[in-house]
Amino acid sequence: MKLSQTLIKFQLFVCLLAMISTQTSVGQTKIDVDSLLQTVILDMQIKEYDRAIANAQKGIELSPNYLDFYQFLGRAYQLSGKPELARENYKHVIDKNPAYKDVFVYWFSLEMEQKNYEEAEKVATLAIEKYPEEDTFYLKKLAAIQLQGDEEVEFNYIQSLPENIRNSSSIQQQLTILELRSHNDRIGASYAITTFDRNGVGPWHLGSVQYIRQRFWGSLIGRISYADRTANGNSSREGTQYELESYINTGEKSYSYFDVAYSDDEVFQKWRLAYSYFQNFNKGWEAELGFRYSKNVNSDNTTGVFGIGKYIGPYWINLRHFMVTDGGQFFPSFTLTTRLYTGTRFDYFSASTGFGSSPEDFVIGGQFNQRVRLDSYRFGVGYNKLIKNKFILGLGINYNNQEFVPSRHQNEWTFSTSLQYKF
Repeated sequence: MKLSQTLIKFQLFVCLLAMISTQTSVGQTKIDVDSLLQTVILDMQIKEYDRAIANAQKGIELSPNYLDFYQFLGRAYQLSGKPELARENYKHVIDKNPAYKDVFVYWFSLEMEQKNYEEAEKVATLAIEKYPEEDTFYLKKLAAIQLQGDEEVEFNYIQSLPENIRNSSSIQQQLTILELRSHNDRIGASYAITTFDRNGVGPWHLGSVQYIRQRFWGSLIGRISYADRTANGNSSREGTQYELESYINTGEKSYSYFDVAYSDDEVFQKWRLAYSYFQNFNKGWEAELGFRYSKNVNSDNTTGVFGIGKYIGPYWINLRHFMVTDGGQFFPSFTLTTRLYTGTRFDYFSASTGFGSSPEDFVIGGQFNQRVRLDSYRFGVGYNKLIKNKFILGLGINYNNQEFVPSRHQNEWTFSTSLQYKF
């Protein structure tokens, strides 16, 4: 009996030793694998990629399910110029566990380096599915799409971006550029009425019809305008103006504006010519440089134009300076415009203020040359809306405190509306 108890105790002692030995072995292996991973990381930091590859492979032999080794093995292969092997390891990690965010970053950069832009887009899409809150993956996907050169796909993707990304300065700027290159045809009509607080003057009526043809190269706009100015209840001046306007894309981030208008009626300028060059810069900045020329029956003048604009989230702020020359003298004019975009470039609220008469003021027409030397303080608000992707509605109210003779002013209110139809 005593011998039997002793034998049982001995067996228990042997089993305990075996368990301790096994636990020690497993713990030692774990320590060795973690130490080896730190060695691989150090090898990567000092750019010893061949040694990092060898140590990572050794780690995989010891612990085949330790995905960190595959991650660094793929990165070492990528940095040592072995893209196929790098891709194989990245894919293995993501297939096993898509929670490895850095692997998405490395894999995307690999495909971009190899100019596999479609594959880079797919990698970014996978990353977005796993990390929908990470803005950086949306922007990486956009970069891959842009390099594929399909601007329609790029435009549609930008419109699908989360609002916080879509409203960033650079994205808003890019969206506007793309919309200027989209294909569409539009017809439209507009009407404006201007009232005065001076007895016997006004109202003035201005209506126009236009056709807009927009293509990848730019746009061409034909417009016919009719004006009727009344005084003391009777029509005092009326006439028609013919105009041709164009925006031509001159580069990925630049375009030019041309305009020529002619009228044989005094209510309009006889000739109006315009040109501006627009250049977009990074971080939502843009600049304009150009001139305007107008000629009446008795006088003509030239205006230099300089403008600077900035996209700030969904806002666009633009300051334009017009330096008008008349009779050898210079008369400055300024206009500050702000827009709050709520969707496409056709959806926005606007506000503007300015000083001095501007050649861009469509209401004053043939009086521009007369008003150049007189003070003017302007303010306006507007609203534009794209309806069912077919109709573009525009509404505006503008106020102008206008000096009509030296030291005497009148208040002018202009109410305008426009409607366009997109084919």
